[in-house]
Amino acid sequence: MSTPASPSLPRARAVAEAAGGVFEAPGRTGSTNADLLAVAPDRPHGSVLATLDQTAGRGRLDRTWTAPAGQALAASLLVRADLDDRDRGWLPLVAGTAMRDAVTTVLPGARDGGDASRPVAADASATRTSEPRVLVKWPNDVLVDGRKVCGILCQVAADGSVVVGAGVNLTIPADALPTPTSTSLAVAGAPGDAVGLGDAVLSAFTTAVLEAVGALVDGGAGAEAVRSHVRAACGTIGRRVRLELPDGGVEEVDATGIDDDGRITIRDRDGRSRGVAVGDLTHLRYA
Repeated sequence: MSTPASPSLPRARAVAEAAGGVFEAPGRTGSTNADLLAVAPDRPHGSVLATLDQTAGRGRLDRTWTAPAGQALAASLLVRADLDDRDRGWLPLVAGTAMRDAVTTVLPGARDGGDASRPVAADASATRTSEPRVLVKWPNDVLVDGRKVCGILCQVAADGSVVVGAGVNLTIPADALPTPTSTSLAVAGAPGDAVGLGDAVLSAFTTAVLEAVGALVDGGAGAEAVRSHVRAACGTIGRRVRLELPDGGVEEVDATGIDDDGRITIRDRDGRSRGVAVGDLTHLRYA
């Protein structure tokens, strides 16, 4: 069996190298996160490993992530920055928002039908009257028209750096999508082939993550702007959701905001509010 050719992703390569990182694009690999984790201590901040043929990917909560060869992007970005514990906890949310912004750039009409840049308070409870085509389901699933197009997985390397992994469905046709709640950029109307779409999305994603990390390191107004943008892009806020907790508990609650630690804040049927750091959410309807 011949080895797949490495995908040509010139824009993404240029972004990584401009940031001082190393860019690698194997034709096929088991897991870009595993590969980058293995070499992270020897790679500089901003390094990227990407492929269009990943055979053993993982998602959040130890789920598998699979996609047909040549029709999905798997990419991992190395973040090595002087972040405090709170801001490190925001990285998965920042990554989801960065991918939401990247996906928006390649979808016709994605900027219409709602202003995703409007401010959302940390303890918002107002009902959304409209929404964009592309939004984030807390903490970092990217949805297009309510269906998942991308998932994010952040993992800590041996040296304390963080590998931010993303899997994006690029050109998978509707009849080959992995789940009934999935979509792909092509199904959603994005023009172009997988390599072109992957290059556009990865370059925009890498740029956005690195800029946001820089702002978090600097602190002050820039860091607050990053957190405000994450809240504004989160389509979970203001919705009734089904919350599945790690202990097996299931609740229907109202999602009211994202607190300063990056937790989703919820209000239960008895009116009690709390923050949740880990859980699986399903959007049910507007609260």
